[in-house]
Amino acid sequence: MREPFVKPDTKIAVIGGGTGSFTLLTSLKHHSSQIAALVNMADDGGSTGVLRDELGVLPPGDIRQCLVALSDSDKVRDLFNYRFDEGGLKGHAFGNLFLTALEKMTGDFGSGIELASEILRVKGIVEPITHTNVKLAMRDGAGNETHGEFEIAHKQFEVGSRPEVWLEPHAVPSPRALRAIETADIVVVAPGNLYGSLAPALVVPGVGEALSRTKGFCIYVCNLVTKPGQTDGYRVHDFADEIERLAGHTFLDAVLYNTELPSQALLKKYATQGEKSVGYNDAVLKNRHYLAAGAKLLSGSIWKNTNASDPIAAARTLIRHDSDAVAGAIIELYEYHRADK
Repeated sequence: MREPFVKPDTKIAVIGGGTGSFTLLTSLKHHSSQIAALVNMADDGGSTGVLRDELGVLPPGDIRQCLVALSDSDKVRDLFNYRFDEGGLKGHAFGNLFLTALEKMTGDFGSGIELASEILRVKGIVEPITHTNVKLAMRDGAGNETHGEFEIAHKQFEVGSRPEVWLEPHAVPSPRALRAIETADIVVVAPGNLYGSLAPALVVPGVGEALSRTKGFCIYVCNLVTKPGQTDGYRVHDFADEIERLAGHTFLDAVLYNTELPSQALLKKYATQGEKSVGYNDAVLKNRHYLAAGAKLLSGSIWKNTNASDPIAAARTLIRHDSDAVAGAIIELYEYHRADK
């Protein structure tokens, strides 16, 4: 079978943050040199939360992951992911501290990212979706408000509720991020926590409008598992519907989803935590305005980070997307779209 191929200068914008963006960027960088990773700025947990609270800086954690994903330097990549496991710096990733120091030194987070990009030999750009120091806020169907990405990520919703989500204070969109969306050939909404990772990127004023204006091929890569208390019972079309509701516009051209079931042993393990494999309804998807494309997208083995330099990541054993399979499927869908025009 022919390897999926696009011109190396094809412009690809990836919206999200954290592990979902990291997974896609790791392989997409082999298809194009013109990648823009557009990162949400609402993270306030773990090392990032401590640095935000104590030093008043913008959240470095998801930015670090995207820089690392696009880096061509293995040793420096490992350095940025190194996490201290003792002393006063316990729990902090070196890359988070480095980005924080650069922001403090230059007085500008964007300049710090550019310098880090040079050091890491990043292929493409990493850009905050907003440079405003924001907090995520949410109101559920009963009118109860929750503030902070960490709190929202662990909140239990009413079954079937569609919460209102916004940022505080009013977020000013990054002009560079909007331009990346509007000029992209392919725009990808990465998989990730729907309300904790994707919502804070999609609700930034101007982002939904840019998505509706762009002539780029807009694709959403659906999550593999549901999140207990928030997306219980969600199927592929439910996730896609929420993506567009949060953005405030109908913009998707395609939705890519997994059709392969993990092993029963792994599913059973996830079920004990309330997480279930995301299902799909062919009849419903057939009648949606976007192209629904199912494929086998699971990593061949359970993802386990054995890097002793990051004890937090090393403790995770999760169902993961196969980075190469997803990137290849995105390129194939784009080729199909171009051929059909």
